[in-house]
Amino acid sequence: MLRVGIIGAESTGKSTLCQQLSEQYGWLWIKEYARTYVENLRRPYTYDDVLHIARQQIAELGANYNEQVILYDTELIITKVWMQHKYGKVTAEVEQAIREQPMDLYLILAPDIAAQPDPVRENLDRREYFFEWYIREVEQTKRPYCIIRGTGNARSLAATKAIQALLK
Repeated sequence: MLRVGIIGAESTGKSTLCQQLSEQYGWLWIKEYARTYVENLRRPYTYDDVLHIARQQIAELGANYNEQVILYDTELIITKVWMQHKYGKVTAEVEQAIREQPMDLYLILAPDIAAQPDPVRENLDRREYFFEWYIREVEQTKRPYCIIRGTGNARSLAATKAIQALLK
């Protein structure tokens, strides 16, 4: 089983890439929980909401899947950065889960495609800033990663190549 974390700043095509790879190869796609959760709130989200999202992501990491490849759409590193950026603190359980259950491969999506605004997105003007932050966080895991750039099929081809290299 190969666990692949798809991360990147807002509106960099994480869900689109996961959908393409899942449809093309039949790989399991763990969909982004945070977006659905926040969209369904009838109030502004809080630190406790982000902690709830993190705990859901940690539970997904502990699930016992019998799949060749699992794509995690927006995983704990994004949640860690979100907590730190918005609230200035990160819980020990998030830090521990990242250390103890890292991805086998991280695909970091570059902010080189046009941003698509929507009511849930907050930092479209700071995508490069978060992209660089994600790279630093992934490098701390000492796990393999690949930066995914380009438009259209170039993104899915680069992602496929990185995943296939680890499957061999």
